[in-house]
Order: sequence, then C-alpha cells, then structure tokens
Amino acid sequence: MLSVIIPTDGVERTAVATLAALVPGAAAGVIREVLLVDRTTTNVIEHVADVAGCRFLRFEGTRAAALAAGARQARSPWLMFLHPGAVLDPGWIEETTQFIQAVAASGKDRAGIFRYARSPYANPSFRDGFKFIARLIAGPSAEQGLLIARDHYERLGGFRPDARRSEMRLLRRLGRSSRIMLRSRIIIA
Repeated sequence: MLSVIIPTDGVERTAVATLAALVPGAAAGVIREVLLVDRTTTNVIEHVADVAGCRFLRFEGTRAAALAAGARQARSPWLMFLHPGAVLDPGWIEETTQFIQAVAASGKDRAGIFRYARSPYANPSFRDGFKFIARLIAGPSAEQGLLIARDHYERLGGFRPDARRSEMRLLRRLGRSSRIMLRSRIIIA
C-alpha cells in the first residue's frame, strides 16, 4: 500500500527514531517497504537497514536527488517522504489508511501533510517562534512529511534534483487546494 522514503545522512540515531515509529504501520500492513537512501560513504545506515529489514540505496547528490531516486525505486502506489528524526503520532496508521481510501474514492488528486509538533523535550528557542510564523505565512515545511499517490507525484514532476529547495517547490506545486493537513502530528527531533 505504502512505500516510505527516508533520505539519511549517515546518522544512525535519527534514522532509528523514525524507523521505530513506523514499526506499528508495518505490522498493520500499511507499510509495504521502507527505503533508506543514504548520501554518505559510511556503512552505518546500510547496517541499520539490514537489521531493520529495510531496503538500502546509496546515493551521491542532493537531498532532492536522493528523494527522487528513492521514489523511482519504490514499489507501492503511495509514497511517504519523511526526514530522519521525524516521529509520527501513534494515530497515523488509521488516519493514513482513511486518507488513502478517501482519495481513491473521490478521484481527486490530494496529498497529505502531517501536523507539526515540537518535541516536548526540546527547549523552546527564538528559532522555533520564527519557524511557527513561517509555517503560518508560507504553509507547511518539508520536515512535516508528505503522503502522496505515486501517479500524482509523477504528474507534478516529483522532486527536481537540480532545483534549489526542491522539497518546498513540490509543496508549492501541490497548492493549497490539493494539500490536506492531517490530524496526526509529526515530531521533529
């Protein structure tokens, strides 16, 4: 049903945190595969992928190019893009299933974005306030994850490896009318 693509930078801690939040989704049958796309030359993430039962793809290039490469390798009709360190609320499984079914039934192109939540263990900073205001004005950030049908992703042109801020450009191409803010929260570590 769903392929999850996580572009990593060789940091085990953040990748493992995100993978741990995805385990219930795999057990429920919502997640078909997880692809860890690593942009480093170390074997740390390859080992994590092996232990966790994920697919591993080594890629040299920008984050957008890594995301695009992961999307090309994915086997499912739905794609979920997450940043390493992003942890989803436990309710994400049911909501994701309902969202996919509703989009399929409506025939309209829609993409889901998870609701941002600050980590309860992080100390608030001036930067957090700035990001909050930026999300109000400009819309969601790429850190919030993206749930999108593969064919919709491809019609939009996907992540353009050569473009600056390709993740934000894809969110803008979605537009406000086809972007749905999901109730499930995503905590960015």
